Amino acid sequence: MTASDTSANMSWDAAPGIGFGCCPMGGHGWGKVDEQQLVDAVHTALDLGIQLFDTADVYGLGASETILGRALAGRRHEAVIATKFGVRYEHGKSRYDNSRTWILQAAEASLRRLHVDVIDLYQMHYWDGTTPLPEIVGTLQDLTVAGKIRAWGITNHSPTDAALSQSGLRCKTYSFQYSLVQRQAEREILAHQHAGRQVFLGWGSLGQGILSGKYQDLSQLDPTDRRHREVYANFHGDRFAAVQRLLAGMQTIAAEIGVATLSQLALRWVIDRIPRSIALVGIKRPEQIRDAAGSLDFRLEPAVLARLDALSADFESAPRQR
Repeated sequence: MTASDTSANMSWDAAPGIGFGCCPMGGHGWGKVDEQQLVDAVHTALDLGIQLFDTADVYGLGASETILGRALAGRRHEAVIATKFGVRYEHGKSRYDNSRTWILQAAEASLRRLHVDVIDLYQMHYWDGTTPLPEIVGTLQDLTVAGKIRAWGITNHSPTDAALSQSGLRCKTYSFQYSLVQRQAEREILAHQHAGRQVFLGWGSLGQGILSGKYQDLSQLDPTDRRHREVYANFHGDRFAAVQRLLAGMQTIAAEIGVATLSQLALRWVIDRIPRSIALVGIKRPEQIRDAAGSLDFRLEPAVLARLDALSADFESAPRQR
């Protein structure tokens, strides 16, 4: 194990914060992406004290992990690397696979692409519905004992699942999509956070970018952008109109309390709404992570949280997006 890997700082979960989402780093379906800007954004995040970088083996079919590994060269000790397994892409098709054989194979491949000896947080991306959860937990525990991973977590699956509870081992983190425009899992998240000790990682904290307020028309998106697909419902039809009404209300609140951008307001809502939470935000350029970091400079008063809750009430039930 390298010296840089042994000194990685795991204090990232001590307080609410921001995590650098690396899905756009994969360069697939998020518009134009420039590798040098991505590297600069990673360095900017580290300079700002942002430690957590959340990627996955399937983002860009390994491209995200590879770029992140290059960007962290010489600064690995400043970062906490979170990646995921379980989405297997072969012959032009994807499927979920949580078998022991695949987890071990996927972990080794991620270690090579990231150019590290240990993964700080290894997460089950999706459950395949077949592999018994205790078996998955056992494999992750074996990877921990072997020094391949430091901790493990789950995404897109309830942390209260009986099979996980009965395993006798607690995962460190769990993650769902959560934002002002995607609140369908909120009751379960809040109940678990008030009762448990895990860290919640909220992905899609800006609603795939729509909560930045910069999209008033789909023509602003690159023709290859995945958000043209109907599954990204907040960019289409009646929901798009509802988002624009929400953004108008957010603009009023931001002006009243002196918050610089709608992105900062949306991210801070996640952090203050959910105990022990980290808001993950997809990043392509340095200015985006600088803006996101601004959400750590203030807190929202209960009355402001209540106003935002009311403004976004229509989004407590929303179609699932990926």
